[in-house]
Amino acid sequence: MNNTLRSLTIIASTISIAILSSNLVITPASAGVLENLERERASVLKSILDPELSPLERQKKIQGSKMRLIDLERMVLRDDKLKGRNTPTVRRAFENYDLTFLLHAATEKNLTITDNWLAELGITTQNIMSAQIKLQSDK
Repeated sequence: MNNTLRSLTIIASTISIAILSSNLVITPASAGVLENLERERASVLKSILDPELSPLERQKKIQGSKMRLIDLERMVLRDDKLKGRNTPTVRRAFENYDLTFLLHAATEKNLTITDNWLAELGITTQNIMSAQIKLQSDK
């Protein structure tokens, strides 16, 4: 009797999990094209800033993201639905063209993505070379 109840509980749990899983699979993700661009851009910036990567590894990761980034940038630039949306996110994206559309802006200026991004932030080689590392003391 105890084994039968246990088996029924396992079967019921399995059926419940299967039903819940099927609902998750059927429900489509609804991230917009701008959100997808932001996600890919964040991935590229993470690669640029990752201290664990060697220069060659960093270059490979950025190169691997370029095609996805260019496709997403084109999709955002051509998306008619975004033109009618006056949300802060959409406004900020187009007001900061050089930071939002990293690859387009870098290509227009004949720079690498990294150089363009750093230049837009006002960070130059001279700034980096003249920076001093200071430790804060706990006071």
